[in-house]
Amino acid sequence: MATTRTAHTVWEGALLDGSGVVTFDSSGIGEQPVSWPSRAEQANGRTSPEELIAAAHSSCFSMALSHGLAGAGTPPTRLETRADVTFQPGEGITGIHLTVRGEVPGLDADAFRAAAEDAKKNCPVSQALAGTTITLTAELA
Repeated sequence: MATTRTAHTVWEGALLDGSGVVTFDSSGIGEQPVSWPSRAEQANGRTSPEELIAAAHSSCFSMALSHGLAGAGTPPTRLETRADVTFQPGEGITGIHLTVRGEVPGLDADAFRAAAEDAKKNCPVSQALAGTTITLTAELA
């Protein structure tokens, strides 16, 4: 069964001096302010499209890796994933780097890296972002 999740943004003003609010409709987790300076300079308590992509990518990748490891008979005890999304004004998103550290009893480092590479390639968010260079660092705790 397909699912649809919804968020919306209300923006006021021009790009450089305006601002907006992103509302997470499906989850009801609230609203987050967004602005051009929070995207292109310092966050200063506001989010950005890139931070939202990083949240989506790190959670999707973690789910895909957990599923793959469990399917191979080595379920993880813990996975900690960081996604760094780089934005260059005038160019756009120039890359995403995933860093995962896992606790997986009975698995060696090479097998963990292979499972992480597979998850990177096959998680739905990675596939949606296929036009972007995605790199990975994977290590066992």
